[in-house]
Amino acid sequence: MAQSPASSAVAAPAPCEGERKAPAINGELWHACAGPLVSLPPVGSLVVYFPQGHSEQVAASMQKDVEAHVPSYPNLPSKLICLLHSVTLQADPDTDEVYAQMTLQPVNTYAKEALQLSELALRQARPQMEFFCKTLTASDTSTHGGFSVPRRAAEKIFPSLDFSLQPPCQELQARDIHDNVWTFRHIFRGQPKRHLLTTGWSLFVSGKKLFAGDSVIFVRDEKQQLLLGIRRANRQPTNISSSVLSSDSMHIGVLAAAAHASANTSPFTIFYNPRASPTEFVIPFAKYQKAMYSNQISLGMRFRMMCETEELGTRRYMGTITGISDLDPVRWKNSQWRSLQVGFTNAILIAALALCYSF
Repeated sequence: MAQSPASSAVAAPAPCEGERKAPAINGELWHACAGPLVSLPPVGSLVVYFPQGHSEQVAASMQKDVEAHVPSYPNLPSKLICLLHSVTLQADPDTDEVYAQMTLQPVNTYAKEALQLSELALRQARPQMEFFCKTLTASDTSTHGGFSVPRRAAEKIFPSLDFSLQPPCQELQARDIHDNVWTFRHIFRGQPKRHLLTTGWSLFVSGKKLFAGDSVIFVRDEKQQLLLGIRRANRQPTNISSSVLSSDSMHIGVLAAAAHASANTSPFTIFYNPRASPTEFVIPFAKYQKAMYSNQISLGMRFRMMCETEELGTRRYMGTITGISDLDPVRWKNSQWRSLQVGFTNAILIAALALCYSF
């Protein structure tokens, strides 16, 4: 039976002999598609893994709630301190959805180097990228139209046009997440004049099965290559194949793998999909320590967090802690996963949030 890579908790099968190896995923494009708040811990560092959060990602990827009758594993702690052995960036071959494959191993003791790597990850700033993101309109996805590029974005990311030509135009080539090359005609025309991608654009839209509401991301990498990624709008699936494992089975598999690894301190493989769940369930150990012990958490305490906004922007929200309680006191008693309720003063919502966000 097929299963979503975002939900699995077992190692991926090795490629068959003679099978063409997929090209390595471009890290800059992967992170652009993942979002501005996603930061993967470095290999060799200590991390904290929350199986409860992993189970929630399964539910999100299956478009289902966490079922109450999924069995609990009383010997599985609500968090595991692990050594991160490997991280492999991946992308779904059909949807271009990005995810990461991680190999973790629970540890009871750890070397000084692993702790230092975790602390380094906390201090390192994410490299700045040259990119622009646009949510597609109905006109952008029309078979008879082109892609309208914001002027500032075109001037920032695309090579300069030769304005001695009438009309100014050029051929652009961009590589997608699978290293496929797409060719577009970039032209500056119209009343008022605007930047457009014409020839080649409708082929890209149909090839990627894009719709209004999806987003495209153009990145200019450190080698000055043009990269092209997509982020699909969250849509309720209209038809889920019967070959896909049930949500309950997915939850059981995730928790069983974590419980076995915890009992035997053995490596296990997980898949993290940054778009399926808004909350990271594998975080640097130093980040966890800072959130837990740098502040005495109490009701009424001020709380701040970064949220992603439209077209890969970010915004800081301020709120006040209004409650501290277990999200699931039956199966995950005394868990620190999403144990805070926060009332935001500049947004109309009260959300349960992971304790791991910075204060």
